[in-house]
Amino acid sequence: MTQLSDGVDTLTVRIDDRVLTAVPDYVLGVIAIPAVEVAPAPPAVSALLTAAEDALHAAGLDKAGVAALPGIAAWREAYRAVGVNPNRFPCAAESIARRVAKGDRLPRINALVDLCNAVSLGAALPVASCAVDGLADLVVRPADGTETYLPLGMPEAPEQPEPGEVVYADADGRAHSRRWNWRQGHLVRTDLGLHRLLLTVESAHPGGRADVTDALARLAAALDELSDGTRQEAVLDGTTTSAVLRTAGPVASDSGSRS
Repeated sequence: MTQLSDGVDTLTVRIDDRVLTAVPDYVLGVIAIPAVEVAPAPPAVSALLTAAEDALHAAGLDKAGVAALPGIAAWREAYRAVGVNPNRFPCAAESIARRVAKGDRLPRINALVDLCNAVSLGAALPVASCAVDGLADLVVRPADGTETYLPLGMPEAPEQPEPGEVVYADADGRAHSRRWNWRQGHLVRTDLGLHRLLLTVESAHPGGRADVTDALARLAAALDELSDGTRQEAVLDGTTTSAVLRTAGPVASDSGSRS
């Protein structure tokens, strides 16, 4: 597979201590893929998403039932802990689960986005695909209010996160999400074509590491059919708060740093 060449060989991902102070059970699982050709979803991925939707339809949950799912309920508490109203700003997992629980189907975007949505519905956890072309660092941290966020699909209308709002940010003062995982930014959207990708799975409940690991395994199984298999995984939490991930060339083994 052709590798991207933008001068960036590694991506450092980190959780700020202030986030873990507010939400001690926060776990962030990641898969870094140095290069993948994002294409429309193949039948296998489409089947995974349809099966996840069908399972949620069969569960017969209403809005309150979705909010009570353990993974989502914990995220509602996590949002409250960082000053966000989850009724107004539901986390990404709750947003798509609510839509499907009403009997709807999710829009089909592409292989990677559809895969993440399928795993998110099954795990009741936020799962996302981020194009990290050219990025050398990402940190989950409280915003200071000076960051620039470009809304998905509307990069001509920049916003500034509120001070204290948890965001994914880089060293250049750009925020790539709003209200933690409520909305993704335009710069890291996964569209068709060749990209470096970072897939993320997040939990906020006690014992969530096992659920994150399980969701990562489901992603990895599907990735075997979507890429050349070159990838690196890491799981970050209150013990291991950062990892340095290879985003160019072959990956020999996982690497991380404890802080």
